[in-house]
Amino acid sequence: MKSIERERPEKLRGGYYTPPDIAGWLVRWVAAGQPRRVLEPSAGDGAFLRMLSAVGVPSLRALSAFELEPAEAALAREAAAALTGVASEVRAADFLDWAEAALARGERFDAAVGNPPFIRYQFLPEAQQARAESLIRGLGLPFTRHANAWVPFVVASLALLRPGGRLAMVVPAELLHVLHAASVRRFLLERCARVWVLDPEELWFEGTLQGVVLLLAEAKGEGNPPSLAEVGILPVHGRGFLARDPTEVLTAADPTPGAGLPGKWMRALLGARQRRLLAGLEAQPTVRRFSDLARAEVGIVTGANDFFLVPEDVVRAYDLSAWAHPMFGRSEHVPGVVFDAEILAENRRAGHPTHFLWFRDLVPDGLPAGVARYLAQGEALGLHRRYKCRIRSPWYEVPSVSSAPVALLKRCHDLPRLVHNRLGAFTTDTAYRVTPRAVDAERLVASFVNSLTALSAELEGRHYGGGVLELVPSEIARLLVPTPGEGALDLAGLDAAFRRKEPAEAILARRDPSLLGSLGLSPGEREALREAWAGLRARRRRGGLVEGQYPRSSSSTLPQNTR
Repeated sequence: MKSIERERPEKLRGGYYTPPDIAGWLVRWVAAGQPRRVLEPSAGDGAFLRMLSAVGVPSLRALSAFELEPAEAALAREAAAALTGVASEVRAADFLDWAEAALARGERFDAAVGNPPFIRYQFLPEAQQARAESLIRGLGLPFTRHANAWVPFVVASLALLRPGGRLAMVVPAELLHVLHAASVRRFLLERCARVWVLDPEELWFEGTLQGVVLLLAEAKGEGNPPSLAEVGILPVHGRGFLARDPTEVLTAADPTPGAGLPGKWMRALLGARQRRLLAGLEAQPTVRRFSDLARAEVGIVTGANDFFLVPEDVVRAYDLSAWAHPMFGRSEHVPGVVFDAEILAENRRAGHPTHFLWFRDLVPDGLPAGVARYLAQGEALGLHRRYKCRIRSPWYEVPSVSSAPVALLKRCHDLPRLVHNRLGAFTTDTAYRVTPRAVDAERLVASFVNSLTALSAELEGRHYGGGVLELVPSEIARLLVPTPGEGALDLAGLDAAFRRKEPAEAILARRDPSLLGSLGLSPGEREALREAWAGLRARRRRGGLVEGQYPRSSSSTLPQNTR
């Protein structure tokens, strides 16, 4: 976890501002709804307020805006002053604090625009943390302390809209897939008639790794049925669309019914044919959820991996061989899908940290000399005061140590792969311990690499700046895996292909005929799954996108903040 002391001031307050062309386009869409009363919950220096004046909104009669930073609020007031004939109020105050009271007294707006702050929950002052939780729970939505500040801002703004009102905001691309945005997705589906997400192929904010999307939502009218909203996700290449009429641009979106978006919205990035194909496969009895085949649990939590995971020379220098056990935890430790004595020896020759130090059953007053010297070095570094270490006694005895026959690395760049742990080596919390239930370890590992499972990993997982795919146990449990049959699955060939660093596309193309052909999929359908996977992989990588790789809706480390 990053400490607040190491973060830049602009990141802690969400201080990256919206370019005029983006702010103007969103304001133009809002203006088309002829709003009389507009809300800007995070005004910053007034970018959206200036656009309200530049675009011209003849119907506008009142404006309420909020900005915590007094100097920025002063700039926003200057921008609001240019709105002639409009009763404008820009408060240097906490929007969330005001929003709870406004909801209680029944205030409503015709539109909400802005770019809410992207600030991690733990970086918020305690009072703001409490207000965010109170507001979200007060609306009957699930709350998690992993939530980013933008989540309650969007939820509160949407709750303050009148029937038929419009919301237009710049939000993180993680809207579509992270677990802590589940409350936003649910609220949008329940409260809106239509939702559009414009998904750029480029990073729009210089100096950050934060991918963003444009969120446009239209609240249900008085007579709308209680059905869930339709969600249209529209990939956009470049910024040329910003010169076009927003209503015209949105007509190109291929909407997905909200009922077809179970939790995450990644499926809305697929074409209609790909969604139908996926739905058909989910209904097949020969396709299983990963949780039906195996159990995944977090690896060993040491609290100080650099201290407990060491190379051979450290073991020798401190005479620690009696407490050293084979381990792996990074992709470079396992070039293929098998971890055995040969791979362990290669890692040792390369100087990788191949030993897990498990200090157990030691008497503190009678420690061997080498162990005592090594532990003293750890205490000199203050490791015994780290949270995970200080809550156990003694601090150096790591709990819950066990191995599993299969492992799954927590993060990957191309596609996830299981590892057959033939050596019974330990893994840290950079990998998951996987215990097969209904199939043997080798068959599970061999059947895991195919386009269906790779696609479901993109749909179920999450990613942040840098484009690395990450899976947590609840997401792993939902992965789709073709039921391993009785035929040969060539684990050795699969291992060799990964060790040769063959392109993931080539590996999947070679595995799919045997693994997916048994499901009755034609070559064209197998290729459609592979194309869908490749498109979503290209999307999360962002910077590596090229024309034609993106899954057009009409066809078949850590986030940073913006404002």
